[in-house]
Amino acid sequence: MSAATSKSDPYGDEDHDLIRSEIRRLCDAYGNEYWRSLEPDRYPEEFVAELTEQGWLGSLIPEEYGGGGLSLGGASVILEEISASGGNPSACHAQMYIMGTLLRHGSDEQKQRYLPQIADGRKRLQAFGVTEPTAGSETTAIRTRAERAKRDGVDVWRINGQKIWTSRALYSDMMLLLARTTPPSDDPVERLTGMSTFLFDLRGDDGELLPGLTINPIETMMNHNSTEVFFDDVEIPADSLVGVEGNGFRQILDGMNAERILIASECIGDGTFFLDRASAYANERVVFGRPIGMNQGVAFPLARAYAHLEAANLMRWKAAELFDTGRSCGAEANMAKMLASEASWEAGNAALNTHGGFGFATEYDIERKLRETRLYQVAPINNNLVLAFVAQKCLGLPKSY
Repeated sequence: MSAATSKSDPYGDEDHDLIRSEIRRLCDAYGNEYWRSLEPDRYPEEFVAELTEQGWLGSLIPEEYGGGGLSLGGASVILEEISASGGNPSACHAQMYIMGTLLRHGSDEQKQRYLPQIADGRKRLQAFGVTEPTAGSETTAIRTRAERAKRDGVDVWRINGQKIWTSRALYSDMMLLLARTTPPSDDPVERLTGMSTFLFDLRGDDGELLPGLTINPIETMMNHNSTEVFFDDVEIPADSLVGVEGNGFRQILDGMNAERILIASECIGDGTFFLDRASAYANERVVFGRPIGMNQGVAFPLARAYAHLEAANLMRWKAAELFDTGRSCGAEANMAKMLASEASWEAGNAALNTHGGFGFATEYDIERKLRETRLYQVAPINNNLVLAFVAQKCLGLPKSY
């Protein structure tokens, strides 16, 4: 276990040390050279395939459907260790947090049909279609429409619109989509209740994308496999609707809390990577006849980053425990994500300064990981919106958005 990784957590029924050691063993076969070789935008097919084959990507699926039956806390350890090893779990994390919508709101038939196939890797569920160019974090402002229609006498849903930042859509077999099932409205209640969620295959029996569906990659500063998705009269089966029509926004909220907790765990893993690398370098690098780690200008930023990372880690575990016991965790999940993303960035900056010029060299992997972890101050929700949420929900201040 890494020195910078907290050993305490509230779970007594899961062996997290075993999970860590098994994930680290798997990751050791995909060293930093592997992740470096994927730049700028190649998808880690081999890594994701092995992670799936060993059952880790199905960890949140109940055992009755062929999954691992882990808690969200246990799943967070998986992603944390991938990050701490130098890997990038963004290639596969969506499958974990998307799962909540299907598990909590899907029909028995949908669960029986999809969960075993997701658990054993026959189906990849990585694409989460929510954000739109003109909506962003204002989810209730989405305009993508799903309307009832008929094709050859069979009921279908016909979808028109656009999604953006739908990561991994080109490497997913299925999509969980949030779309309007009522016309756009300025009424806040109608905007909230007029959305529904759909789970459907992105490709037909011939392996080609559904007619009218276009997926374009978006180049970014990190290898995140981001895309924009266009729907032009795309038709999906009537039974693609998840749960009750018009309840889509509420259905994805649980998934969003899980997403924030899992992202927090990735950031904690990133911070661990930075501090482990920087501490080792500060002990080995000798300047003016002494290790640079003896200098407080090097040691103090690393120590401060470690303290902040540990504090974020405690909030991660608090949020995970609340989520796994079915209690309200919106504030804790958001704070965990905010604190962890800021702590990982702080650790990354301290590691970069510790390495000096070598921190910018690709072979040291600091600059790559710094690019990867910077994303999470902006996504899946901007930290300023987290502060606005906390101000309103925890401090009783007037709503600012």
